[in-house]
Amino acid sequence: MEQQSEPPSEALRAEYDELAEAVRKHRFAYYQEDAPTVSDTEFDELYRRLEELEGLHPELKSNDSPTQEVGGAVSAAFSPVEHLQRMYSLEDVFSIEELNAWLTRAQASVEKLGGGHAGKLKWLTELKIDGLAISLLYRNGELLRAATRGDGNVGEDVTHNVLTIKDIPRKLKGGDHPAEMEIRGEVFIPSKAFVVLNEGMIEAGKPPFANPRNAAAGSLRQKDPETTAKRPLSMYVHGIGSREGLSAASQSGTYDLLEGWGLPVSPYAKVLNDEDAVLEFIEYYGSHRHDLRHEIDGIVIKIDDFATQRAVGYTSRVPRWAVAYKYPPEEVHTKLLDIQVNVGRTGRVTPFGLMQPIKVAGSTVEMATLHNQDVVKAKGVLIGDTVVLRKAGDVIPEIVGPVVALRDGSEREFVMPTHCPSCGTLLAPAKEGDVDIRCPNARSCPSQLRERIFHLAGRGGFDIEALGWEAAVALAGPVEPETPPLRTEADLFDLQVEDLAPVKIEREKRSKGAPTGERELVPYFYSKGSPKKPSGPSANTRKLFEELEKAKTQPLWRVLVALSIRHVGPTAARALATAFGSMQAIRDASEERLADVDGVGHTIAAALTEWFAEDWHREIVDKWTAAGVRMEDEADENVPRTLEGLTIVVTGTLENFSRDEAKEAIIIRGGKASGSVSKKTDYVVAGDSAGTKRDKAESLGLAVLDEDGFRKLLAEGPA
Repeated sequence: MEQQSEPPSEALRAEYDELAEAVRKHRFAYYQEDAPTVSDTEFDELYRRLEELEGLHPELKSNDSPTQEVGGAVSAAFSPVEHLQRMYSLEDVFSIEELNAWLTRAQASVEKLGGGHAGKLKWLTELKIDGLAISLLYRNGELLRAATRGDGNVGEDVTHNVLTIKDIPRKLKGGDHPAEMEIRGEVFIPSKAFVVLNEGMIEAGKPPFANPRNAAAGSLRQKDPETTAKRPLSMYVHGIGSREGLSAASQSGTYDLLEGWGLPVSPYAKVLNDEDAVLEFIEYYGSHRHDLRHEIDGIVIKIDDFATQRAVGYTSRVPRWAVAYKYPPEEVHTKLLDIQVNVGRTGRVTPFGLMQPIKVAGSTVEMATLHNQDVVKAKGVLIGDTVVLRKAGDVIPEIVGPVVALRDGSEREFVMPTHCPSCGTLLAPAKEGDVDIRCPNARSCPSQLRERIFHLAGRGGFDIEALGWEAAVALAGPVEPETPPLRTEADLFDLQVEDLAPVKIEREKRSKGAPTGERELVPYFYSKGSPKKPSGPSANTRKLFEELEKAKTQPLWRVLVALSIRHVGPTAARALATAFGSMQAIRDASEERLADVDGVGHTIAAALTEWFAEDWHREIVDKWTAAGVRMEDEADENVPRTLEGLTIVVTGTLENFSRDEAKEAIIIRGGKASGSVSKKTDYVVAGDSAGTKRDKAESLGLAVLDEDGFRKLLAEGPA
């Protein structure tokens, strides 16, 4: 006999009631107010705990449990619309193990059905767009009505607003349209358009949208269609509801019909024949999710065959034939503990947030950028706020905005400092009307110096691995009572090992029994020994001097990048090095001659002229030259100019070229190495995981080469 579980305790009942109420409250904020007070991850955790309690104790679950609902209620601002066929939610899974278990269950349930359903399933695999679900009712090819999902049975009539979306046809193309059909899709704002939209909001002094989903939902649910029309809304079809006179046997087959009739169908969907292919699809878009037209938060997997879908059926809330795999979160909520400022290598003073540490996009984040004081004001964030934090892949974490509903009155405004926190110099805009405030003490400001030292050692500069951030701080920072080893970067290649002996850094005490948090000054560049007599240079210090010697042989473009000249990055530096060949030729060139170089232009030319006008800047170049740093590229007469006048884009991973090596190979043969695909591109070299650049090249009819083709192009040119 099956053992009965213990009845829930009073504490468990209380937890369940609190959870159910919290889920209802958060669902209302998300669906009705388009202003969530928790992140999707936090909501998912609450919801899963609710499901877990109901699984352990079914007696807790009532008919009005949030787990039995779909979406949200209908707002009083819109007329209610009853869907002809219910719009369901999807079951979510959060790990590959959970997904594998679901796929196995789905296959097993189909095998039990027998008959024509037995056999290997085909999986329609789609991107889970982070937008707002919509249902479009067409009769005889004409759009009759548009409605939001609502609670799944009744949605909101948003027809007038939907008519402003250019992607959605009022009348379908062609003929043989069904007498009646409900098209299900997702309304979204494309990623690039979202950035532009938020920039406009900030410029207008309005708080930006927290994310594209909130922006899309808020835009579609405007009372005035003219406001909706100004927003860059798009839509992709992701399903079909009630249909009369539609004979397609599969959902993918239906998509083909709908696309032929002019409805927007996602270009990313694929029918896959086995589970391994599904997992590869998930892995691919997990690493390419920011190359797409829109934001996604997961992948949807469906049984493609309609007859099998009908046979497998539904639960009270979700279809048994579909599941949503959700990627780890890239947007969370956390506490903003303080706002401080950082002084960058060009003197720009940038506010940044110090936050309660939180894990997002696979890493723990404590700091995030706030760009400048105007952005802080426009975003409306206060110190002490709960804020929306976004970290997309390798992009610097960004504070998106506050969760205003959670304020308790203890929050305070950020006040921009008037003097540099590093050197005490009065701060001011670089030019009249400049938004950014800068420290004008470029030569002596310790913060600017350590940022420049860290920059020159980076992969785009001298590539000195042993000169990381901590070492840069130690070399440029105060060494009481002496001056630091580096007063400017001009001294870098004149350093001697003994210059580093007095340098100490503050670290947490590592001695046994030391209280947690207690700190001490320890030698940084020397191995362990007594504080008065270190035992000698550390292994890292020996490596530093070896890499400094190697850095002297780097090509001219890397030296240019290392100088921290405003606007001169790797692309412009390569163009300058190719055009002039030596540092002296660049110094002697007029601003007009510099601007004439392809890829340079007037802004960079002016920055170069201004930089070389400073005595102490020229001193850096002179001292590096005296120390043996290479200031002239040796022209290799044996390299043929096979790519003269050609524009080439390299995308994806090549087996025998790094990205820098591929660009170098193009430039020394007279070509232009571009980062974006356009009609002016002559060739696109596509390696593994080439992504959307390859897709765009193919859509424009451009020549796409693999690595072997690239080698042939380098050797022989376009012929």
